[in-house]
Amino acid sequence: MKIENTSSARPQSGLEQADVVWETIVEFEVSRFVAVFHSQAPEEVGPIRSVRPMDPLIVAPLGGLLAFSGGQPGILDLVTASGVQMVSHDAGAPGLYRVRGRSAPHNVYGSLREWWGIAEAGRTAPGEQFAFARSADRAAAVVAGAPAGTLDFRLSGQSNPVWSWDAGSGTWLRSEGGSPATGASGARLSAVNVVSITAGHPATGFGAQGGAAVPTYELVGSGDAVVATGGKVVAARWQKDAQDQPMRLFLADGSEATLAPGNTWVELVPAGSGSLTTS
Repeated sequence: MKIENTSSARPQSGLEQADVVWETIVEFEVSRFVAVFHSQAPEEVGPIRSVRPMDPLIVAPLGGLLAFSGGQPGILDLVTASGVQMVSHDAGAPGLYRVRGRSAPHNVYGSLREWWGIAEAGRTAPGEQFAFARSADRAAAVVAGAPAGTLDFRLSGQSNPVWSWDAGSGTWLRSEGGSPATGASGARLSAVNVVSITAGHPATGFGAQGGAAVPTYELVGSGDAVVATGGKVVAARWQKDAQDQPMRLFLADGSEATLAPGNTWVELVPAGSGSLTTS
């Protein structure tokens, strides 16, 4: 699902139940989420917004349903070519609706249970997207990493998420703009694993309001990564062989960097302009 992350969109509904959340930087330097739901189905998720050119690179390996609220024709063509089943509010797909109490365009929400009921034949559970250890104490960062209490991301001039290790819950806790990030339910947004992926972030030929360029990420290839689990971080390399292939993480010795069982947030750091500082 494409989830908005401007101040007008917060607090969002359902993010705390996502299995994986990818944070991307779109035009005007704001962040937007691709939230992946598999093991849990919130009653309501949103606010849902439009697709962007990097989305097919993220969702193609899943082969499932992508719920969103419209998009430019050329970008919709990219999503179609990715092989996912499109669930578009603008196209009249069921399970998408506007809620009261929020102004447009920040008021489109949706129901996962209804979408799973319209899944096309052959839409099955995806294969493993990252490698997971059998238990948290065997995860790569826990075994080979260095202690860290804070993950301070500078994704853009408008996006500075910070994750703080909380030993009590065994998770990283998210802050946004210096304040604790929570869902509409009041639950703190947290992650068992936080993965930093540094990748090129070039402009595309698509334009936004006022002629602003719409960016994408160069996610086929390889680059630097950091894996954070259990209050520790370890340097890694990411590798993605094709759009429809999952991203893999490798340690310096060539072995796969495993994550701990649990939910994961992936922070896509623009190469050359974004950064991660650990402390």
